[in-house]
Amino acid sequence: MPVRPSVSEAELEAHLSGICFKTGPPRRIGVEIELLVHDAHNPRCPVSPDRMHQAARALRAQPLYSCLTFEPGGQLELSSLPADSLTACVDAVAADLARVRPVLRELGLGLAGHGHNPWHPPRRVLTAPRYNAMEAYFDRHGPAGRSMMCGTASVQVCVDAGHEEPGPLGLGRRWLLAHLLGAVLAAAFANSPLAEGRPTGYRTTRQAIWTQIDPGRTLAPPQDAEPRTAWARYALDAPVMCVRSQDGPWDVPEGLTFREWIRTGLPRPVTREDLDYHVTTLFPPVRPRGHLELRMIDAQPGPDGWIVPLAVTAALFDDPEAAEFAYRTVKPLAETAGLRPPPENPLWRTAARDGLTDPELGAAAVACFAAAQEALPRLGAAPGIRAAVAEFTERYVARGRCPADDQLDALPAADAAGGPDPAGGGPGTAAEGRLIRGKDSL
Repeated sequence: MPVRPSVSEAELEAHLSGICFKTGPPRRIGVEIELLVHDAHNPRCPVSPDRMHQAARALRAQPLYSCLTFEPGGQLELSSLPADSLTACVDAVAADLARVRPVLRELGLGLAGHGHNPWHPPRRVLTAPRYNAMEAYFDRHGPAGRSMMCGTASVQVCVDAGHEEPGPLGLGRRWLLAHLLGAVLAAAFANSPLAEGRPTGYRTTRQAIWTQIDPGRTLAPPQDAEPRTAWARYALDAPVMCVRSQDGPWDVPEGLTFREWIRTGLPRPVTREDLDYHVTTLFPPVRPRGHLELRMIDAQPGPDGWIVPLAVTAALFDDPEAAEFAYRTVKPLAETAGLRPPPENPLWRTAARDGLTDPELGAAAVACFAAAQEALPRLGAAPGIRAAVAEFTERYVARGRCPADDQLDALPAADAAGGPDPAGGGPGTAAEGRLIRGKDSL
């Protein structure tokens, strides 16, 4: 690719500050849903790359509202366009899924909502320069990167950044709310307790895996600074995952931050496009992309399970009364979280391990879900959306449970003792929680 004239560090900081938070009245909502593609007759039978590519070709021929992509392990992703209302967003994505599922069914394939693949070890089926470089980079830090790339799936909810001014819908308040409420959402929607058919010791194995990946690109920015300043510093100080090239494999430098790349001009001068791409390789639990992208929610069970986290999040962020109530409810959780950033602090790690069995998270979830249910009619949510949230609340939240608990309850007693570390590090048990090797215990 042609190399443009070098740009300065100050110019790139200003560019980041200008694009990361686009403020104004919250009006739009979006969702990205990832689902595992599996053999319709035997989910334990891995889907071959040829079948996956055949499915991709068939699906790309469909007229979809959403952007269709596939993750490295073959996970299907639908990314909605920004919608003017929660109901419009749900209708568009539901229509796309209604087109996708019959196509896959004809190919003998199905879709499943799990935060982490419960059947197979990670296996990459897509080859592209980005994924080759990503795998090489993450392999330096251990096996968790491959597990994240090839074995995890989520519901990512996108909300507007909010007003520039203070208040319940202001940017500063929404930024703090996202990092505290995020732990409650991770716990309430935890749906990945298994790896290769055995318990890992975590309700959301997917979230636990994130704590094992390169902290320079997966931890949240410091919470004690203005959001734009904090994010710009975070992005420039993050390690460079790859240097793109038009010819041949992409370079995967070791120990090079983006700021150092700007200052040295090596291995080639930096362009603004390099910075834009670099930001797509950062994976904190809340990622600003003009809007706020909440990335901590596991993929959900059932054909319409994704609707509930979308609706609850939209209600707690975009209804002023619910947003104020949610903020006051989760603000005391900051004491439990302490000074370490999510998802590595005690609050988030408890959410990953215990879900809503933790009394503090359970109480916060009950209060926040009640506020969301009250807010949904004010947001004009369709009756089906409100009914789905009410059913989830009664089945799980009110009982201190999450979808992961259903999977654990269904296991034979002999399997409940534990299983393999999903990141590839050997056996673990529910009692020991060995998924986080070399970390402080929860």
